[in-house]
Amino acid sequence: MPDNEGAPKTGRRRLAGLLTRRRPTSRAQRFSTVLRRIGDEADERIFFSELAEVFGDRVFGALMFIFAVPNVLPLPPGTSSVLGAPLILIAAQLAVGRRTLWLPKFIAGRSILREDFQRLVGRTLPYLRRLERFLAPRFDVMFGIVGDRLIGIACFLLAVILFLPIPLGNMLPGLAIVLFSLALLQRDGIAAIAGWVATAASVAVLVAISGALWIAAKAFVHALF
Repeated sequence: MPDNEGAPKTGRRRLAGLLTRRRPTSRAQRFSTVLRRIGDEADERIFFSELAEVFGDRVFGALMFIFAVPNVLPLPPGTSSVLGAPLILIAAQLAVGRRTLWLPKFIAGRSILREDFQRLVGRTLPYLRRLERFLAPRFDVMFGIVGDRLIGIACFLLAVILFLPIPLGNMLPGLAIVLFSLALLQRDGIAAIAGWVATAASVAVLVAISGALWIAAKAFVHALF
């Protein structure tokens, strides 16, 4: 379970050192490998500020993946709203073109139990490793100053949808953000295109659900009066 205690500086340096001891940056390692090593080598709790330091120049894609991928899985009601809040903050910074991620203290100081992180990673790794076989840097036109900001805007809107209490409204937006995250991590334009397709599908479903709810509400009011 997350808590609000501040992360000790020595703990942050320890985790970052474990994951970069033999390599200059986390980009030299597969994302799935970094996730597994975090779960294996972290202390009892993993602070969000630690994760931001560990992933370095891949922090936007990495943290959006971590917060978005649970939404693709069956979750208790209300969980998507909790996960949507940090996604909104991260995506907003990507949308305005920040190159480094800023986390306010109330988010940076939050943490997750290592066992919970391991459980999430354990459910995700088999699928992530299969996807990584097909991911590769390509179609650079999808990224850059304009492309990254457009992805940030899309992820911001998707995160807002996740934050709203829309019935069955979390899986498609969560999937779209996951695809965009993988695209940013590997600079893979094909994954970015898949993310845009999933975004369009998410908007279409949102419009359909909203229309159905509006029609139902009008029918209910008409029946009453």
